[in-house]
Amino acid sequence: MLSDISTLTLVFILVAAFSAGFVDAIAGGGGLIQLPALLISFPDREVAEVAGTNKLGSIFGTSAAALNYRRNIKTDPKLLLAMVLPAFIGSGSGSLLATQISTEQLKVAIVVMLVAVFAYTLARPDLGKVEVLKGAAKRQRTVGAVAGLTIGFYDGFIGPGTGTLLMIVLVAALGFAFVGASAIAKVVNVATNVGAIMVFGIHGAVIWQIGIILGIANITGAVIGARLAIKGGSTLVRKVFLLVTV
Repeated sequence: MLSDISTLTLVFILVAAFSAGFVDAIAGGGGLIQLPALLISFPDREVAEVAGTNKLGSIFGTSAAALNYRRNIKTDPKLLLAMVLPAFIGSGSGSLLATQISTEQLKVAIVVMLVAVFAYTLARPDLGKVEVLKGAAKRQRTVGAVAGLTIGFYDGFIGPGTGTLLMIVLVAALGFAFVGASAIAKVVNVATNVGAIMVFGIHGAVIWQIGIILGIANITGAVIGARLAIKGGSTLVRKVFLLVTV
């Protein structure tokens, strides 16, 4: 497979994977860079196959970023568990659907949703700067579980912007600061990637060699991005978050 790809195309997707890992580790939304790059580079491949390859490349960087955050930022293990399991199930279900139908009709909905997220965040300059948790722990876990299942399904079905959606739920609905939300989102995103890869892999919808090469570039960007986010705190993460939604 690699011998069939031009040097220019290989460089293009590696740069995209590095960039995706970098921004995804900080504010989510790396799929908004990596998936379009793959669709451009492999126009003759099925969308599901490109999506599966994107997931394989992404999980390397997402896992590296999650480990970096876990070492430096404390998160509620009960909330994580409440989000991770539904997210895994939702992602697997979404991926199963993605292998059977076209996702073209959802492009407009994605754009509208991201514009709304950007406008909401921009209109509230103090959003996510300081952690002010909303509601009791039980309510947080319930909201987290619903969000995990719903966004997990979206991630398996389409994918781009999943980290961004998780961030906005954690910040706006649950009251986390941006850096803390990013730490939680990365762990949940690992679960959605695992669920998607399992389903895409079973259906033969993964270009394994390309996915692993992407993963190396993705993990490099993710490690740098996570360290920068931890150092820069919520102020930096908020700025990158707005940039990603744009």
